Amino acid sequence: MEDYNKIIESLGVRFIKAKNIKILHPLTIENFYDVENTLILPKKGEIKFGKDKETVKEGELLFIPGGKMVSITYGSGEAMRLSNDDFISNRERYFQSLAMDQDDGSAESFSYVTFEAKVFDSVNFFASLDIPPFIIQDEKITSLLKSVIHEDLSENAGKGRVVKICTDYMVVEIVRYILKNRLFVEQLATNSTYFKDPRLIDIFAFIKEEIGGDLSNKVLANVANVSEDYVGQYFKMLTGINPQDYIEYQRMEKAVTLLRTTKKSIRQIGKEVGYKDTAYFCRRFKMMFGIPAGKMRRRESLMNV
Repeated sequence: MEDYNKIIESLGVRFIKAKNIKILHPLTIENFYDVENTLILPKKGEIKFGKDKETVKEGELLFIPGGKMVSITYGSGEAMRLSNDDFISNRERYFQSLAMDQDDGSAESFSYVTFEAKVFDSVNFFASLDIPPFIIQDEKITSLLKSVIHEDLSENAGKGRVVKICTDYMVVEIVRYILKNRLFVEQLATNSTYFKDPRLIDIFAFIKEEIGGDLSNKVLANVANVSEDYVGQYFKMLTGINPQDYIEYQRMEKAVTLLRTTKKSIRQIGKEVGYKDTAYFCRRFKMMFGIPAGKMRRRESLMNV
């Protein structure tokens, strides 16, 4: 347990957004995907997810770790089937964002919070554990999610600070829930060990700082003080992926952040995260996320409607 205490203490948590959503028409998103973690609370109606269409009942929570692609159905009745790309292009046909006092309980609806949780401010914690989306039954986590949404949608003084505190607390409670219920025991045992290796942590930190620069195995080998021939094997042995795949994911994740938070051109963003060829960057982005970079930016404008 002491090891998990250290991991929790090292977690950097960042609130992204919170929304109350009215479902205008039932729909299934075949390949829902986000780089951030998503916690969903059905308020009226039902949500189903995964190949087996497991139902998330009212009062339960659905947790989708960042980086996990999943089929998700919102609402009951005959659902329109869409790709993530199609949904983003036509989101306003299916979802309506609600202000804090708009929801009268007459229509199917849900609330959600998205957040980032990184170990040593470098590694996406839940994504690194390689755990699937799962249902949470916990009153404390539900209460914290409601507090985050209430504060974020309010005009209360100091709401940003309260949102940060509640999001931090919520993430700790999710980790506690996983440990207390002995969920994903094998994944945790296998995939949390590398957080204890200082050389690997140095590599993570270097990649973050130099995301747009030279991150060849030769450079990483110098950071970890191991041979160039060994660094790829060493990295994969501890993380389960080779370093260049990890670097590409980090670069694309940074690109998503820039698309969401800046008005920089796609060419500028590609260059900033290490891609000199804009066309190649766009191809890799769509291959990873299933949508073009421009539509990822459009998605953010729609999410804020």
